[in-house]
Amino acid sequence: MPSATNLSWGAPLSLKVIGHNAGTSMDGVDLVHVHFTQDSPTSPLSMQLLRYGEYPMPQKVKRRVMKLIKENKTTPEEMAIVNIQLGEVIADAVNSFARDHGFDLAKDVDLIGGQGQTIWHLPLPELFEGDQMRAHLDMAEIAIIAANTGVTSLGNFRVSDMALGRQGCPLFAALDSLLLNHPTLNRAVQNIGGIANFSILPKGNVQGCYDFDTGPGNVFIDAAVRYFTDGQQEYDKDGAMGAKGKVDQAIVDEILAGPYFVHDIPKTTGRETFGDRMAEDICDRMLASGATPEDCVATITRITAQSLADAYERWGPEGGVDEIYMGGGGSYNPNIVNYLKQRLPNTRITYIDETGIPVGAKEALGFALLTHECFVGRPMIVPTNTESDNLGVVGQIQPGKNMHRIRQAVAQFWGDFPEEDIRCTTKMNLLPSLCK
Repeated sequence: MPSATNLSWGAPLSLKVIGHNAGTSMDGVDLVHVHFTQDSPTSPLSMQLLRYGEYPMPQKVKRRVMKLIKENKTTPEEMAIVNIQLGEVIADAVNSFARDHGFDLAKDVDLIGGQGQTIWHLPLPELFEGDQMRAHLDMAEIAIIAANTGVTSLGNFRVSDMALGRQGCPLFAALDSLLLNHPTLNRAVQNIGGIANFSILPKGNVQGCYDFDTGPGNVFIDAAVRYFTDGQQEYDKDGAMGAKGKVDQAIVDEILAGPYFVHDIPKTTGRETFGDRMAEDICDRMLASGATPEDCVATITRITAQSLADAYERWGPEGGVDEIYMGGGGSYNPNIVNYLKQRLPNTRITYIDETGIPVGAKEALGFALLTHECFVGRPMIVPTNTESDNLGVVGQIQPGKNMHRIRQAVAQFWGDFPEEDIRCTTKMNLLPSLCK
């Protein structure tokens, strides 16, 4: 808990936040309940993970959203409805999370924040045909979340980052660096969700972090498995299907010679580039040449694994990566992990839960930090290797029933601290997790 009141700058800060993340795979919503404390504006921020949970994405909503993205055809009517539906999904997830874990939203939560569901992500318009411009759209109406939970809710972090001249993704380099920067070791934090991304944390330089998307993570693999099982199976559990197949290296090399993979950093991507249709086209080509479904899944899995290893070699820190901390559903796929170990034999590869953070919780935790810093009024660390170093507070706020109380708490924390002296958080203590 914070120490006694700082008479110059006001009261210590204590805010409890629910962070949520609905990833590209669309298999569900990850949620964390986090307690942030800080004695004064110049002292380190402390973060403690109280609870972690998952909420399945309703299949009816998932099918509708995936169809919308895959076909890239819709109406204003459908867009309006989907935005409300996804807001209701997040609100239901939050209420279920509180109920299942035995805590009270009104008493134990000050803020809720996350990205909703990414519908369209266009960070590199030059890779697309037609009259394109940089754009991003998340859906999960925060007004619905705030109304259905009573808690002040935040969203649109990615659009806010894009407005400052960057790409809006992956957005987690700051969290990763605050958690895991090391004085003598180059580290990376690897997330393999629908899209794969990693943060590079050069040794001894908290603000020298950078992150980018390497390409498909599970999105191709999941699409292929659904294709071959008529939707009866959503993913390749434990890599079993891919392990039975033979990799077609010529296909892998052809895909990895494509425009996104050879594009320099910074770069981010999504289903718009690596969608189900592209995965199905790869499978059809291979089947026509006599391949089995298992060969297709093995080859598509290798595309993910090799793109990761290639990215470490091309864009990793000087001296290479000493340690990689894995997270996301794809980190459980041995066909990916074993390939990385072969390609990076001098790198220790472990899981993010070594830090006390569950493997599936890290991105929701990132949104919890973004939510806290937005409401407090602080910019985040701007990663290196981006198009713009503009500082800015990212996120949008929808007041809930508790808005007046928490706004007062933040005002009391800052006191008469000079606005021109506000800086991004560069020191954070991770307190022992209370997750069981």
